[in-house]
Amino acid sequence: MNYEQFEGYDIIGDVHGCGETLVKLLEVMGYKKQAGVYQHPQRQVIFVGDIVDRGPHIRQALSVVYDMVTHGHAQMVIGNHEYNVYCHATPDSRPGHTGYLREHNTHNERLVHETFEQFANYPLDFKEYLEWFSRLPLFLEMPNFRVVHACWDDNYIAKYQQRFGTNCVTPEIIVASTEQSSFEGKVLDRLMRGTSLSLPDNEVIRSRDGFERRIFRTKFWSNDPKTYSDVVFQPDPLPEHLIDRELSEAELSKLIHYPIYAKPVFFGHYWLHGRPTPVRYNICCLDYSAVKYGRLVAYRFDNEIRLEAGNYVWLYVDPPEEPTEYIND
Repeated sequence: MNYEQFEGYDIIGDVHGCGETLVKLLEVMGYKKQAGVYQHPQRQVIFVGDIVDRGPHIRQALSVVYDMVTHGHAQMVIGNHEYNVYCHATPDSRPGHTGYLREHNTHNERLVHETFEQFANYPLDFKEYLEWFSRLPLFLEMPNFRVVHACWDDNYIAKYQQRFGTNCVTPEIIVASTEQSSFEGKVLDRLMRGTSLSLPDNEVIRSRDGFERRIFRTKFWSNDPKTYSDVVFQPDPLPEHLIDRELSEAELSKLIHYPIYAKPVFFGHYWLHGRPTPVRYNICCLDYSAVKYGRLVAYRFDNEIRLEAGNYVWLYVDPPEEPTEYIND
């Protein structure tokens, strides 16, 4: 790909079926629909993944994104929800295995319900999107920045490229990744779901979506962290008595650190709230809970070394008349 053909990039956070808002955001940023595809004369969009699930216009969102990517006006990395949908829809054909690559239990069914429902009468389109999901980039290493869905891990990424010679997933890699203890399972989980720590002493967090969780998501950029409050990075707060709990040596060994001198990295996944701003001058999370009636956010990157709050563009997502309950997973 000739990166020099673009003067800048517009990196867009988790869409989650907010197709109408996505179209409005593209138009606000100067993208126009020409020959059926949204495009800009000098810029390219990069999507951080999680286009599917939850929202009311998943088919519209996928159509816009897919057409932009296939015509060279956008790129996209795979999110954990594209991965979930692919695995939920794909039979496990390995010897000795039955069912699908992802178990069809109540929790998993609920996560992908809207996607499968909205494609129920469009099986050929759905099949085409599934094939596309299975060959998307897992991460993007651009000349002046990086993109991944949840976590940039230099060690895993270097080993992945050395082993597979690509930055993309394949159907074979996805199948292997369903064994969580495999190399593929560890890498895909890290890059698409991030780092986390187990809550101590069988503690449980009841999240705002009603589910009990025994882990909490952590930053992958903390410098010399001491306590849980130094590393927690998720919308649901820790129990108050755990905020100042000191990290053990075992817990510290599970954390990674993205250097302050590294290229800016863009990602989604974490359901932030409030006014968009860089987490750090080279750390940018673009998921601001669009499908929970928050903001669908883009960062307009022009090859600056230090990310700036003034480069964000966003639109609020209006709630429907009857709010829908969503699962944060």
